[in-house]
Amino acid sequence: MTPTKILYVDDEAMALKYFERLVSPLAPVLTAGSVEEGRAVLLAHGADVAVLVCDQRMPGERGNELLRHAREYYPGIVRMLTTAYSELGDAIEAINTGEIYRYINKPWELESLRADLKNALELAVLRSERDSLMRDRLLAQQSRLLANRLAALLMVGSAVYADGHEQALHRYAEAARVVGGAEPMVDWNRWDHADLLQAEAQRGAAIAAHLRDALQALGPRGEVGDALSALARSIGGEVSGDGVLVANATVFTALLVSPAGETPTAPQCAWLAWLLWQGGHARVTPAQGGWMVRPAAPDALREDWLADAMERLGKNPV
Repeated sequence: MTPTKILYVDDEAMALKYFERLVSPLAPVLTAGSVEEGRAVLLAHGADVAVLVCDQRMPGERGNELLRHAREYYPGIVRMLTTAYSELGDAIEAINTGEIYRYINKPWELESLRADLKNALELAVLRSERDSLMRDRLLAQQSRLLANRLAALLMVGSAVYADGHEQALHRYAEAARVVGGAEPMVDWNRWDHADLLQAEAQRGAAIAAHLRDALQALGPRGEVGDALSALARSIGGEVSGDGVLVANATVFTALLVSPAGETPTAPQCAWLAWLLWQGGHARVTPAQGGWMVRPAAPDALREDWLADAMERLGKNPV
């Protein structure tokens, strides 16, 4: 939702009333009588505020303190300082430090004030549209990264334990979707395409090595009870009835959501290794106190099961 409101902060009650009367035909106005009250209004209504106008000279904290706070916590808000000519130095300092879009001299000239605020509102709309496009772009990049990681796990699984690897990856993706609640952690300002591809390739090699070691330690497939005990030891769960209760959901998603450039660990690979060992004959369901892993018959996989899993994970990131 695009923000539309103007917040004006001034310790003079008459100034607040005068501003609201002058500006309300242009946009809805919120007011506050101090920097502290301004922070409270931003906390409650920050998503609705397009423009913040703040007087500089007030008892206690000065206006530029609130503008600095808004820059840090509400960067999309267009910030403006209003001050008397004698305090012009404060306005210049605020501009130079990036705290404000512009300053407005007191006393106000009505048409100039409205023109400045109209420009600020238009800038706020542009920022909101830009931020929305950036969010969509990041979501698309994260969805692609999820899909790439799932595809890479299928290739790694096939290489290290071909028997039942597709069923194992199907159940891995299913568990990640059931658990949900996170997305791949990537600093997109740091990674360019080539560097990220290299990091992901190295990540796949490390996962393969951990899987081989884990599968060697697990040995031949055994009875269901032994398999559940091995799973509990591997991922920190507890055997409970006909399954394993796991409190920490990250064991089911770590290989999909851990930060780019982070070297995978053996514990992060333990759940996938166990699924490969068991040919994917298990299913994760919500349970009191965490998540329950129980033995389950294999599903009949369609030819496009991987594409379907990628699409489902993209719509509901793990």
